[in-house]
Amino acid sequence: MTDPVLVHVEDRVATLTVNDPERRNAVTAEISAALRAAVDAAEADPGVHALIVTGAGKAFCAGADLSALGEATEDGLMAIYDGFLAVANCALPTIAAVNGAAVGAGLNLALAADVRIAGPAALFDPRFQKLGIHPGGGATWMLHRAVGPQVARASLLFGMRFDAEAAVRHGLALEMADDPLAAARELAAGPAGAPREVVLATKASMRATANPGLVDSDQHRIAVHTELGPQATSILSPAFAERLASAKRR
Repeated sequence: MTDPVLVHVEDRVATLTVNDPERRNAVTAEISAALRAAVDAAEADPGVHALIVTGAGKAFCAGADLSALGEATEDGLMAIYDGFLAVANCALPTIAAVNGAAVGAGLNLALAADVRIAGPAALFDPRFQKLGIHPGGGATWMLHRAVGPQVARASLLFGMRFDAEAAVRHGLALEMADDPLAAARELAAGPAGAPREVVLATKASMRATANPGLVDSDQHRIAVHTELGPQATSILSPAFAERLASAKRR
């Protein structure tokens, strides 16, 4: 059986590859759990100073598996979220090497990283509204943090998508690179060459000082739980069922 997440550690950098290219790396509970385990292992390894996440094949991550999403309760949604929440809460510096489409939960996975590098084929697409589903996983907060309120609202309320150039222009991605994974590895060489305790302490301080009095991971947790009920309710709606059936037929 193919590993749902491939792990490669080299030069003090762990690269995690979501590995279901035939399904465009759509998130299942299995993939989410494997991603959580890989992040936890990287954090526990004193020889790892930074973490990169990317996708196998042409897509970064096409979002949540539609069958799993259609059957999800609040607990099921949290199981889908768990992998990208592990990235979001990782104590190590994290980079998303976005090689292709990052849709819905896949956009959340990219947003969970500290830095995003976009390949030429990258597409950042919230897709929630089009599916008739409320955003989840803290998407509202993560987009606000990444691009500011106006662009976040344009995305989540009006369906704005971002190709690689637009992502860089709006601050959603740091840069565009022909080989985003190679660019991510080059960027990760910084923390890889620094004392690990300094790297971890610096990230912890940046989390605490971004909004003094609140740690950003606490803000994200509040956002996740704020969105959870409305998203679970929207999954039960006839509008979502109709859109889900249409998407499955494609």
